[in-house]
Amino acid sequence: MPARIVCLSPYSKKQVEDLFAGRHSVGVVTVPDPPAPDDVLRECTLAELVIADKRHKHRMPREVLEQMRRCLLIQMPAVGYDIIDHRAAAEFGIAVANAAGYNRDAVADWTVMAILNLVRRGSWGDRGMRDGGWPKPEMLGHELGALTIGIVGLGNVGSALATRLLAFGSRVLYTDIVERSFAGVERVPFEDLLQRADVVTVHVPLDNETHHMIDAGALTRMRKGALLVNASRGPVVDEKALIAALESGHLGGAGLDVFEQEPTPADNPLRRMANVFFSPHVGGFTSESEARALDVVRDNLTRVLDGEEPSNVVNGVRLGARLRR
Repeated sequence: MPARIVCLSPYSKKQVEDLFAGRHSVGVVTVPDPPAPDDVLRECTLAELVIADKRHKHRMPREVLEQMRRCLLIQMPAVGYDIIDHRAAAEFGIAVANAAGYNRDAVADWTVMAILNLVRRGSWGDRGMRDGGWPKPEMLGHELGALTIGIVGLGNVGSALATRLLAFGSRVLYTDIVERSFAGVERVPFEDLLQRADVVTVHVPLDNETHHMIDAGALTRMRKGALLVNASRGPVVDEKALIAALESGHLGGAGLDVFEQEPTPADNPLRRMANVFFSPHVGGFTSESEARALDVVRDNLTRVLDGEEPSNVVNGVRLGARLRR
């Protein structure tokens, strides 16, 4: 009997069917956009496998998960999985997996771009030139190799970023709940990193422990004139506290790919600040990373259909006897 796959991400039915062509018989259902909670609930109740929504429009709270009695795996085609109540999923025996590492190089590249934009005032100078100016004196910047960069979270993205920064000659510090083996990078406590870094860049998942990890207190402990870059999740940074730190002049600038509310409102004060570099949550969005994400989805769903445990499970569930044989 064909396995029922419900796709909440913006992949077409044919795209998903083609992932398994010639290997497994599957029945694919896509859920219409814009989000319709009743449609999500109805279709997911019957699903064995779910491709979650990387756009974060279709959320999967406890009340949906508790009715998904047939579901074996929810596969997130992205790194972040905070739209899924993964703890509740574990209670119901549903494995939740992400696509860890699929966009590590893309996000690391974006972070270097953001840092360089800030330390050389790249986008600011571009705007000044387009307005008819010649802002040469104001564009005296810094060489990346002369700076100390503090990486919060030396996982897939953080380690890829460290490799790039070391090539520039930067001094690289990191803080992480796990000690990592990485030549040329110094592990320090979070407080020390905040106080010593010229640039603090954040690469941690969003969970209860990291929500507002960068709060008013953390921002106050950063060096005056230091820069903050966030390419993880918006709520890791307390946005109101960040606005206050920038308005007071304590922070020299910020590079933001993510926001507490997305899209960020048109009246967000950050939009008016010349020392903030923005992008609309596209740090990991490249042709190469999108192709890798689909590969991860195919490989992990195929593992389950082959009767094997899925990879990159984030909520500790092992399917055991529930697997298809």
